[in-house]
Amino acid sequence: MTEDVNARLQGLVDSNDVLLFMKGSPLFPQCGFSSRAVAILNHLGVEFESVDVLQDQDVRQGIKAFSDWPTIPQLYVGGEFVGGSDIMMEMYESGELAQLFADKGVSNAE
Repeated sequence: MTEDVNARLQGLVDSNDVLLFMKGSPLFPQCGFSSRAVAILNHLGVEFESVDVLQDQDVRQGIKAFSDWPTIPQLYVGGEFVGGSDIMMEMYESGELAQLFADKGVSNAE
């Protein structure tokens, strides 16, 4: 079971330039941290895909082991784990997040 979940998670991460594992959807975040993560990405104008961990218990538990990170949301950029909403906020405020997107060649939504 775990291998299947890890394979699914790896496939999702590999097939999306910017992927946010979150509670809820970008239009209807189900927690404050997910809402903040979406707001940061939207403010930077980055196109991203999201996975609602509330829809799949295997993914909800599996992503924590996959990234070795205990909380949701989780941001992946260019196949690499970036962090949760606190790390996203720190990186956003310092300009590191915008630089990371630029370095990875992630296009803006505009």
